Amino acid sequence: MGDTIKFMLNDQMRAVSGLSPTTTILQYLRLQERLTGTKEGCAEGDCGACTVIIGELENGKMEYEAINACIVFLPTLDGRRLITVENLGMNAVQKAMVECHGSQCGFCTPGFVMSLTACMHNHGNANDENIQDAISGNLCRCTGYRPILDAARRANTEKERYLKTDVATLEGLRRETMFSYEHAGQKFFSPRTVEELADVTAQYPDATLLGGGTDVGLWVTKKHRTLETVIYTGNVAALREIKQTDAGLEIGGAVSYAHAFESLAAYDPSMGVLLRRFASVQIRNLGTVGGNIANGSPIGDGPPPLIALGAKLVLRSKSCTRQLPLEDFFIAYGKQACEKGGFVEKIIIPPKAKNVLFKVYKISKRFDQDISAVCAAFAIELDDDKVASARIAFGGMAGTPKRAAHTEKALTGKPWNEETVRNVMSALENDYQPMTDMRATAGYRMQVAQNLLIRCFIETTQPETETGVYGYGS
Repeated sequence: MGDTIKFMLNDQMRAVSGLSPTTTILQYLRLQERLTGTKEGCAEGDCGACTVIIGELENGKMEYEAINACIVFLPTLDGRRLITVENLGMNAVQKAMVECHGSQCGFCTPGFVMSLTACMHNHGNANDENIQDAISGNLCRCTGYRPILDAARRANTEKERYLKTDVATLEGLRRETMFSYEHAGQKFFSPRTVEELADVTAQYPDATLLGGGTDVGLWVTKKHRTLETVIYTGNVAALREIKQTDAGLEIGGAVSYAHAFESLAAYDPSMGVLLRRFASVQIRNLGTVGGNIANGSPIGDGPPPLIALGAKLVLRSKSCTRQLPLEDFFIAYGKQACEKGGFVEKIIIPPKAKNVLFKVYKISKRFDQDISAVCAAFAIELDDDKVASARIAFGGMAGTPKRAAHTEKALTGKPWNEETVRNVMSALENDYQPMTDMRATAGYRMQVAQNLLIRCFIETTQPETETGVYGYGS
């Protein structure tokens, strides 16, 4: 224990020790390096003022992603490159921001510049959708977004290679075995293999498992919790794989939503629509599919569509590997069917039959970066014009993501028509007793859930009625 955290900061090597393993990248930059271009706005990954770019080697090539520095722990940088706004110089994005008057008070500007730089580098010729997605996690309170969008479009016409790095240096930082770090009794482990992960979770069964940190980071920055032992899954190669097998689409537990986006969107277009509204680019670059499930939030957008599609979890520990349907993983609010020392190894989504109609909807107050009031997913299997089976799952309607068993039963064997759907709408009241909170009242949630069942029927029988990605209920 007690190894140093080794990474590149901009163009220089760093070997860091003597700091808590839950020190955030933002705290390190501002307090240790005095690189104050990276700002703290919200300390919870919402405003984007702290956006930096992380580079890492993948199959011998560099991948760069914009992330929120305020919720990412410093030891996760080990073996990677951290790029801050100070390193960019007057690149095309910064120049265009000046020319298009995209900055007033300037507090949010570094975050916008970093998000757009990553976008331009990764897309080469970014379109308006790419640009709008890129800044969906950046808030501006004084300029408004028109001049920032103008700047992004102007910068996009420049042909420049935005980000460069010394690949050989990062190759030299690659670790073949588990990295461990300790300070003042706090421990951090970063295993490289599933076997190492199983061993260390068995040794520390009460440790906090860290995926992307989009939730765990807030335990530190907002709840001020002290995490004694953290086990990071983000360097376990097998948990970052996406494979198509006879069993279906297999997604490793540490695959980020950004990396899973293409595969899930290809699985069904409705998933692509949902995922564009899944948090922000910075959060999708961090947040993992397995972590979103293991967290057990009743308002997480990932579980409802996966439950409706019949996904299964592979749970691993040192003593055993077991498989269970995803819906059985959620026992009660805050309680999941994962033993101490266990972790989500992968998610298996079975092939979708051709006669299955699938739709998923997110209802929230904003299009971008908002938490769902209701998330609904419908998988309706037809035999001619009758419902052979139905799998319906909702988030935001109960203490866990939950199937609508009474509604499914009421639909099965009936004709898939408006009369049937309207007759079974009331069955949802037997499936859920939603709560009233800051996002919606119980009555609103129930009415929305019932209306989404009707919407699913209309859109699967009259495709021309679909509202597309820009509808708030998409």
